[in-house]
Amino acid sequence: MKRSGSLVLSVVAALAATLGAAAAALPAYAAGPTASFGKTADWGTGWEGKYTITNGGASTISGWTVSFDLPAGTTVGTYWDALLTTTGQRSTFTNRSWNGSIAPGASVSFGFLASGPGTPTNCQLNGAPCGGGTTPTSAPPSTTPPTTPPPTTTPPPSTGLPKHLLTGYWHNFDNPAVELRLRDVPAEYDVVAVAFGEATATPGAVAFAVDPGLAAALGGYPDADFTADVRTLHGQGRKVILSIGGEAGRVAVNDAASATAFADTTYALIQRYGFDGVDIDLENGLNPTFMAQALRALRAKVGAGLIITMAPQTIDMQSPAGGYFKLALDIRDILTVVNTQFYNSGAMLGCDQNAAYSQGTVNFIVALACIQLENGLRPDQVGLGLPAGPGAAGGGIVAPSVVNAALDCLATGTNCGSFRPPRTYPGIRGAMTWSVNWDVSNGTTFARTVKPHLTTLP
Repeated sequence: MKRSGSLVLSVVAALAATLGAAAAALPAYAAGPTASFGKTADWGTGWEGKYTITNGGASTISGWTVSFDLPAGTTVGTYWDALLTTTGQRSTFTNRSWNGSIAPGASVSFGFLASGPGTPTNCQLNGAPCGGGTTPTSAPPSTTPPTTPPPTTTPPPSTGLPKHLLTGYWHNFDNPAVELRLRDVPAEYDVVAVAFGEATATPGAVAFAVDPGLAAALGGYPDADFTADVRTLHGQGRKVILSIGGEAGRVAVNDAASATAFADTTYALIQRYGFDGVDIDLENGLNPTFMAQALRALRAKVGAGLIITMAPQTIDMQSPAGGYFKLALDIRDILTVVNTQFYNSGAMLGCDQNAAYSQGTVNFIVALACIQLENGLRPDQVGLGLPAGPGAAGGGIVAPSVVNAALDCLATGTNCGSFRPPRTYPGIRGAMTWSVNWDVSNGTTFARTVKPHLTTLP
């Protein structure tokens, strides 16, 4: 997020990603396709697993399916570079559109996180033993991707939020947009993200107070009035969260000590001001391991009602291997929603990996949201972040009707552009905008157009 809408980001060139594909020398003894398993991490109550599929044959493999059993009490959670269906304790992973073809001597891989003990057994690759061998007499599993969203093992956290919600950022600073007291945020906004919590001299620690420049512009706005306004929004059934970072933010959580400092200081601010949660908007890099540790520690202090949101830049959510995406997947059990900034990015690849879509279009929004929806996040954890009109961003500004069309395409398969996602996601969480202040500056058109439309979604 930007503190001023006048800053134009550099356009990011079309990104060519190869998610999970890696060439590998074929062992001399291999006589056909094989799927080898290994645990890449184990923390006692769960583990991370990886399957590598190697084509030891003479012809290209076109599509693959790996199926295996897990012991009772063990379940698959987050997964990447494959699609998953489950029947009882049997998990079946099929290729994605970009990694289904394996040339002779080449390999691809996929991974997943599991909760519980044990390792996979009775593995089959395209109906044959994963270690190679003859095909059994029973027909191999279908490699056709499911037509409904992959099942999840993690239910949504209980936060008291509506099924489809509108989030807006509120400026705790003075810039060319309209200055507002928190109590004057339009009623259409379900969640108000206060921008921003700031870094201190202590690594990981977060500080917040009403900005003196804003207070002067408003003719006075002491912390006590701000806190009273938080209570006012609570009385209206709305939530107020503290956003950490922004374009100029420098909060750094890179070790256990800074993770503890983040959790302790953020918890103190929640207690002082009445915030309902925290938003992670660190645009200058983050360490997913220690930020996950910090957020879990914070939730342990606050409880299950803590709202945790994120606002990554578009490029941060291009691959599950990226830091921001990995953080989202690692804390999926406590994560509320990821509102990716689908703007200020230039052209980007979508989940089909076949074309670079231009920002500011329905295709761009849908194809990039699809990456998250097809790589482990639940639909209720995916929101569409767009600017609130002129002044709010350097690129990617769209009419609110385009946001509504993207929501329709994702939720019901209607009003799509030329790109259509592989399935519908009726639980898509909603929309976010930068910012409330810019929206009010532009006649509150974003909120008054998008919020009513959210109520029409399934």
